[in-house]
Order: sequence, then structure tokens, then C-alpha cells
Amino acid sequence: MIVPMDTDEEPDAVPADGTVPAPAQAGPARQRRHAELVGLIDDAQQAYYGHDAPVLTDAAYDAMMVELERLENEFPELRTPDSPTQRVGAPHEVTDFAPVEHPQQMLSLDDVFSVDELREWMARTVEALGAEPVWLCEVKIDGLAVDLQYVDGALATAATRGDGRVGEDITPNARTIEAIPRRLDASAPAPPPALLEARGEVFFPVEDFTALNAELERAGKQVFANPRNAAAGSLRQKDPSVTARRPLSMICHGVGAHTGLDVDRQSRVYEAFRAWGLPVSPYYECVAGTDAVLEFIAHFGEHRHDLLHEIDGVVVKVDDLAAQARLGATSRAPRWAIAYKYPPEEVNTRLRDIRVNVGRTGRVTPYGVMDPVRVAGSTVAMATLHNAFEVRRKGVLIGDMVVLRKAGDVIPEIVGPVVELRTGAETEFVMPTHCPECGVELRPEQESDKDIRCPNQRSCPAQLRERLSAAASRNALDIEGLGDEGAAALLAAGVLDDESRLFDLTADDLVRVEVFTRAATRKELTGERAAPAPGVVDGRVLSAVGVKLLANLEAAKGQPLWRVLVALSIRHVGPAAARALAARFGSMAAIRAASAEELADTEGVGAVIAASLRAWFEVDWHRRIVEAWAAAGVRMADEEPGRPVDDRTLSGLTVVVTGTLEGFTREGAKEAIVARGGRAAGSVSRRTDFVVVGAGAGSKAARAAELGRPVLDEAGFRTLLEKGPAGLAGKGPSAQK
Repeated sequence: MIVPMDTDEEPDAVPADGTVPAPAQAGPARQRRHAELVGLIDDAQQAYYGHDAPVLTDAAYDAMMVELERLENEFPELRTPDSPTQRVGAPHEVTDFAPVEHPQQMLSLDDVFSVDELREWMARTVEALGAEPVWLCEVKIDGLAVDLQYVDGALATAATRGDGRVGEDITPNARTIEAIPRRLDASAPAPPPALLEARGEVFFPVEDFTALNAELERAGKQVFANPRNAAAGSLRQKDPSVTARRPLSMICHGVGAHTGLDVDRQSRVYEAFRAWGLPVSPYYECVAGTDAVLEFIAHFGEHRHDLLHEIDGVVVKVDDLAAQARLGATSRAPRWAIAYKYPPEEVNTRLRDIRVNVGRTGRVTPYGVMDPVRVAGSTVAMATLHNAFEVRRKGVLIGDMVVLRKAGDVIPEIVGPVVELRTGAETEFVMPTHCPECGVELRPEQESDKDIRCPNQRSCPAQLRERLSAAASRNALDIEGLGDEGAAALLAAGVLDDESRLFDLTADDLVRVEVFTRAATRKELTGERAAPAPGVVDGRVLSAVGVKLLANLEAAKGQPLWRVLVALSIRHVGPAAARALAARFGSMAAIRAASAEELADTEGVGAVIAASLRAWFEVDWHRRIVEAWAAAGVRMADEEPGRPVDDRTLSGLTVVVTGTLEGFTREGAKEAIVARGGRAAGSVSRRTDFVVVGAGAGSKAARAAELGRPVLDEAGFRTLLEKGPAGLAGKGPSAQK
């Protein structure tokens, strides 16, 4: 639920003498709200773009973005280059897929949610151009954004959008999709250009999605929530053969970098694409005037479920490419295109029960259990109700026919009851007074809180299970093999009683947990002297899953500091705040030693997160977890071994790394910069101090040359890290170009 921003600030007074007051400055309440919104949006983007597992509805996400933009417009000092309003997608992180730098940035789209907003955007566009353009209207595909690079007509790379500048290399998987040509048709009237970036969406056809979920359900496997998730999950498989078995398709709707593509309109780009064999949507039209645009929107709003794929709106573009160039773009979106979002879909279904879930921080959340109903492309049977106050506000009773709203997202919303259909048999939901898993009395953390929590953080089975699973998630330590099922099994078997021994687990421990074992073979059972071989317990041995978990636990010990912070399940400390804390302080010891004021002064942290951190470290068993992990070898500092914490050779400097370095991963280079007090930026500007260029560097190298920023190779980068800018003085081309 999105609530209005609380404020303890008085409105600015107007001086009696009529002088113009100085620009208003954001006070503490607005600073806190800004930091909170940035953290929530960062986490939501990471979940959506990075992990194909949305945690917010589209409506909730859009509302937060609107509020964030309003705050930054009112108080520009809050806006930073890293703000979600200034970038595309989620910050790039290390995954199992190699990073790919897009030759030309992949932008996102600004959204409008009403006809009035659309009219205003079109009027501004006409005014900026001085004439009414031809409008290119096309349906907005609800899929996964992909960038195809063709070199001399052959598919060279396929990549996800990522943060707009760096995506994930999915080339082997993309080659299995029938709609994506491995080679462009050279017999077309105009030959394919030497370089072509074709952008579009990979999607799951609706009929095929239904069949896939039916197949998964028969096999007792988890079904996909919607076609978008099915497409993303299928395309990001480690084994391309799994992708090949999924009936994925693609539609191209944009062009990036190119050489030799001589057309003057976007619609003619589509014609060229079609001639070369690239898939193009059958659902687009060039029209003149606002009324024609609105007719297109209305038509596909009525027929959205008759299409090959799911849509969540209509994209309106200026067709003329020269006009597009004149209008330009912001840091995250073009000014010549807009996405009109259809209102959420609503259906009726029966609310059969209201139950509660206990989360990793003890928060108790009621949720509705409903008759399964299909809405917005997926079948829904459960929906969160947030807290007891929200249940009362909505006025829903168990047994009610309710209105369910969903807008192509994973998380649906119960809007309220259909009161006219009540029979009198409905019953009121009563929030439990005691934890359903450990029996401890529930209470709010603070008197003013609407949420109630289980205070038994130390040993509540639900909280332990959720914390272990969260620690292993891709947002935290990324320990494959330790999910919900694995966490529950470890606790049930008594192998773990909290997180502290997680990194001390051995093969002897895991062989006692059924999900990590298999039946022993005859040879394993008999051994050399007709006795069970070592490692056999009750006729079972460690399975491949168990062996892999041990290896993954060992690898996780080397994860950067920010991931360790997230894994500790400190309230309010998500990836965004954790990155900021790790960048400023560099070590767990420094964070523990910092005052609340020092923590709050960290960009993107603020007073609320600072207070939560201080409170967390005051609990003795919390500190024991950190100490146990450290003793087991978990990385607790981002600095190189033997280098003092205060060795800040890059203090105050902004460094951009582009291309591939032999001695650094992308994430490793970033960590090396921030550990020395620098800022690892994702784009080159006049404020950039150094640009490090590796193999395969793209547009950032050209941008550095254009702006006259110092360019370093890998050797120069190492010198910069070790000695700072002073170490580069008098060096030759090998250090500074």
C-alpha cells in the first residue's frame, strides 16, 4: 500500500516585502522519504529486472516513481545521477551470464496513465517540433527487452537490457528461438548494414503459456505467474537446451547503433527489418492527429486478449527519425515516445479465507485465499492484505465476493467486497494475537506502527526459515541450492538453529537432511569390507545437490561486503543502502564503529536506516552471527588484504570502467574503486575524473574522447588504485592515454 508522505515541516512562508524567497530545501522528513523511496524502488527494480520476480504491483511501483519525481522536481538537491529517475532498469550486478556493453544505450519509456496526460505530452511534442508529426502507434509487449547485434548480417550477440548500458549475454539461448534469424536475408532490396542493433521483446505466446503451466502443474512443479515471467525465466536458463524446449518468440520494435541503414522513418525501419527476416509486430499503425491515436488505444484496449501476446499498453512514437533526433532524450527515456498504460483489470472471485504469514523481520502479514481466477494473463489464488488495518479499511469479510485487481503484475490486489452479493454467512477476520509458528504474543514494534510483529526473532521457525532463504537469495549471497525448501529442511533436521553456523556446514551435516541426499548404491552400502562406506547415513549419501550446496557456500564467502549486509536481514537495509554503506565505510568493523550520525550522513541511508543498523548491532546474538561468519571465512571488508582501511587513494574521484579487463571482473573493478574512496559511475560526463578502457569498449570510450576526460588502460588503472592520480604523473601511454 502506498501512503502519503508524512511530514513534520511547515510550508514555506512568503515574505511580507514581496521579495522572492530562496529555493526551498528538503527538510529531514522529505530526505527520509526520498531515501525510503529510492531504496524501495531499487529493490523492486532488482527483483523485476534482475531476478524476474516482481515484489510490487505495477500500480504501486508507478505511484512510488511519481512521488519520487515530484519530490526531486520540488527539491532538485535530492536528485543524484544514481536516482531511479535518472537511469534505466536495475543497477548491473554479477550473474552467471557474461556482461555485454550495448554499443548504444537502451533507454526505457516514460509512462502516462490517462488520456489527459497523453494529450498533454502530445501537445508538448507538437509545440517542440513546430508542427504535428505523423504518430507511430504500436502495442506495448509485456516481455523481456533484448538487444540483438548483427555484424555483417550474422547474429554476433544477444543481450538483455540490464541497466541500459550493460546487459547479460544470452546469445546461446537466443539462437534457439526460431523467430530470431541467425543471419539476415542478404537478398532483400536493401542489403543488411555492416552493424545493426535490433531491439525488441522476447515473449511467451499466450496459448503456449497456458499449455506450459498445465504441463508444469501435472509434473508437480511450480507454475509461472504470467507470460512475462515465463519468458524471462526461459531465456535466462544456464542450459540453452531448456530454452530451446520453450516456445519463445520475439518482436523487434527499435534500432540502436547501425552503419548503413538509410531510412527516414521508424515505420520504414520496420519494413527493412521485415525484409531482412527480423520479426516485426503486426499490431502497429501510422496515424495523424490525437483522435486517431485515441482510436488505436481504444481498439486494442477492447481486443487486448485477442492478440498473440500479452500487452500492458500502447506506445506512441514520433515516426520521423530526424524529428526524434531533434527531440532527444533524458538520461533514461526518449522525449519522442511515450507509453500509455491501460488501467488495471478487475474481476470478481470468492474470498475463502484470510491467513497470515510471518516474514524474516517478524512482520505478520494477512493474505487472502480465493477461488482461482484468471486475470491479466495469469491465474490468481492469493493476494496480500498488508495488515489488519488494511483489512478493516477495505471492509472485506471471509466468504465475500471480492473485486480483484491486477495489471499484468505478479502481485494482485483485493480492492474490496461486492457488498450487494453478501448472504449473511460471511465472517469477520480476527488478527491472531500469538504467532502461528512459535506461539509468542504478537505486538507492534513501536506504539504508532500499523504492522504487528513476532518479537521472537531469535528462534521463531518462520523468521529463521525466511532469513536463511533471504540470505541465500540472488539479492544477497546468491547461494544456489539453499532456497525455501532447503532452509526449512536444515532447520527441521536440527542441523541449524540460526544463521550463525551456515558457513560451518559439512558433508556430515548435510547427509542428515533428506533433500540434500539420495539413496546409496549397493557398492556404497557394502564398502570394501561389507560395511557401509564413509558418508552413508541410514542408507543415504550426499546428492549432487548437496555437494553443490557445499561448493556454493564456500564460494559465497568471497561475496562483497554489501551482499553480506543484505544477508543479515537488518530491517530497512536492502541492496541500495547496503551498497552505499559498503562504499563509504569499506568494512563491517567500520560500519559497527560508526555513529548514528555518520551512518545517516551516508548518501541513500538517512536516519531511519541508521537507527535500524545501530539497534541491530546492539543485540548480542546478532553480533555472534557476524563473528561466526567472519570466523568461517566470510568476507567482512572490501579492501585488499594488508591494505589499511583508511587508504583512500581515490577519495572524491569518479571513475568509469568500460570494456573487459583481464585482471578484474566488472564488479571487482567497481569494488576496487569504492574501497579506495572513489565513486564507480556507469556513464561518462564532464564530472568524470578517469575512464578505464578495456577490450571491447563501446560508446563510453568515444564519449570520454569527446569530453576530453583522461583515459587509462588496465596498467594505468592499477597505478591509479595503488598511488592515486599523483602516481600517473609523467607516465607514458601505457599508464595514461
